[in-house]
Amino acid sequence: MNIFVAGLSYQITDADLKELFEEYGEVSSAKIISDRETRRSKGYGFVEMATEEDGQRAIEELNDAEYDGRTLSVSVARPRTERTGGGGGNRGGYGNRDRNRY
Repeated sequence: MNIFVAGLSYQITDADLKELFEEYGEVSSAKIISDRETRRSKGYGFVEMATEEDGQRAIEELNDAEYDGRTLSVSVARPRTERTGGGGGNRGGYGNRDRNRY
């Protein structure tokens, strides 16, 4: 079961997150999401629990719990939606308005 965890301290590591969830069962993986440029934690991450039961227990116990001075928000992770390419849109500028004005 894949779990979304928000409200994490910016100092938490993948290992810390894994350790927090291991109390509720086997953790397959734990990943803190970081900013690509600064490498600083964005304050959220994902935990993959080995079984549905362990995942549900972890969600029930840790949602709204305090950890490292912050209140956690823990829920079942939603599947990623496919992102299609950006929609061009208006490029700004003045365009070709009345070029032959003078």
